[in-house]
Amino acid sequence: MFLQLYAGIHTTSYCGESMSVTPSQQTADVSAGNKETRLREYLYTQAVEGNGEVYFKSKFIADDVDLSPKEIGALMSKLTDSVTEIEIEKWSYTSATTWRVKTTN
Repeated sequence: MFLQLYAGIHTTSYCGESMSVTPSQQTADVSAGNKETRLREYLYTQAVEGNGEVYFKSKFIADDVDLSPKEIGALMSKLTDSVTEIEIEKWSYTSATTWRVKTTN
């Protein structure tokens, strides 16, 4: 595998096959990673400040993390399977999902 840079477009080759990524796609990937990181760090901080456990609805933290409630919901499902420093659980549903976040340390 090798990576080449041509006028802002990255081309990655795998065994003779190539795939191009435009700068806008690359920015979207980085932005998605930043959103995930921002939410994960926020959740960890809130859980630590909440004595290891916190409950919340996405709509109430959306402004704090600069994400929409829908984005938060999608990222929460993704983070549930990928983070180790916090435990994320869908706690209940009453007009919106309530999430429970607990530190694992």
